[in-house]
Amino acid sequence: MAVPSVPTGSPPASGPLEPPSGPLGPPSAAAGRASRVPGPGGPFAGGTGERSPVPPDVRARVTELRLSAFAGHRRAAFPLGAVTLFAGPSGSGKSTALAAYEALARLGGGAPLAEVFPDPVAWVPERARPDAQRRRGFRIGCTADGAEGPVRLDVAVQAEPELRIVGERLTADGVVLLETALRDPGRRAVQAAWHTAGASPVTRAPLPDDRLGTPLLPLRVAGKTDGQRRVLAATEQMVVALRSVFPCDPRPERMRAPVPTGSGRLLTGCDNLADVLWRTRSECGRRHALLVEALRGGCAGPVSDLVPEPLADGTVRALLDRGDGLRTELARLGDGELRYVALALVLLTGPGVLAVDTPGEVPDALRTLTVLTDGFDRGLDPAQRRALLATAARMGERGHIRCVGAVSDATWAVGTEGVTVVHLRT
Repeated sequence: MAVPSVPTGSPPASGPLEPPSGPLGPPSAAAGRASRVPGPGGPFAGGTGERSPVPPDVRARVTELRLSAFAGHRRAAFPLGAVTLFAGPSGSGKSTALAAYEALARLGGGAPLAEVFPDPVAWVPERARPDAQRRRGFRIGCTADGAEGPVRLDVAVQAEPELRIVGERLTADGVVLLETALRDPGRRAVQAAWHTAGASPVTRAPLPDDRLGTPLLPLRVAGKTDGQRRVLAATEQMVVALRSVFPCDPRPERMRAPVPTGSGRLLTGCDNLADVLWRTRSECGRRHALLVEALRGGCAGPVSDLVPEPLADGTVRALLDRGDGLRTELARLGDGELRYVALALVLLTGPGVLAVDTPGEVPDALRTLTVLTDGFDRGLDPAQRRALLATAARMGERGHIRCVGAVSDATWAVGTEGVTVVHLRT
């Protein structure tokens, strides 16, 4: 029997978490069945009359963002491609969508609810009316694709009178793999039920109400039955997809001064760009060459190299080598050029040099890093934004780097191959 969901205090128009499409039970017999695609063949073609389908993409990645009731969004579902741009005027909810994605990513990494939502009431829909217990909240979710097919996660958060998760549902192929509900408001726990498909169809146990239950399941599920193993596989796919997210907002005013050498892992504001260059230029000459090539399309004047230079006080600065003996400090570049340099570096380096909580236990071939950039084209001129989008699309085509950004006007990007544009309205 499925655990019923609990209302979160959102307006009646949105309702509680959607009911499951079926009870907790065994997966569909068709799940995971390989399809066969008709194709040219036969005895005269040297084939069998069928050809193998294109190999599926097994890398874990988020392909849909759902904002059922979150700030100004109601019943919204947004497709996410290799490169996705949210476009719309100020107040249309572009930054809100990216904030919801980042929040899910942090929850998937195990962050406590209060740390992810320090001001939770700000995300409650403005016209939401409290229920009889004075509760109000919001609901967000996503779909992660990968080897297990589409896996859906939906979360209901109570913001008032106190912050807590009151409902969570993980589903795949119409089967509810995990469902939680707040049974006793006096206890700091939710009642959870997860798919077992053994001697007992489900397993029930309490989970904390201040953290997402999905990343906690590997500690609770033994993996003895086929049902349990499916729960673990779907959970891993969702958690890997969510943990591999890097919010990036380059701050030019912080990138001009020399910085101390450190870990060589790029911060979200790209303050330590020179320190990262000190590491990456020697570690991967091929990627550095691609970076230099990209800079030629976004920086004024000739560019033959981007080099770090150590200083006597133990700091390091970055310079553009003009190729004729002249080197230009990054401090002399304009804000648009600095943002272009930083974003190009992020897109071309990957998770190994970014300050991101990557799942080290998962092979690189099964991971996809998603870069979140609010104001993707902020400060960029038309040539720079087109060149940066082309770099993002090229990296997205390879499958290991995805990009989700926000722009006020995306007419310049519509029709670009590999780019999904989501138009928002106020």
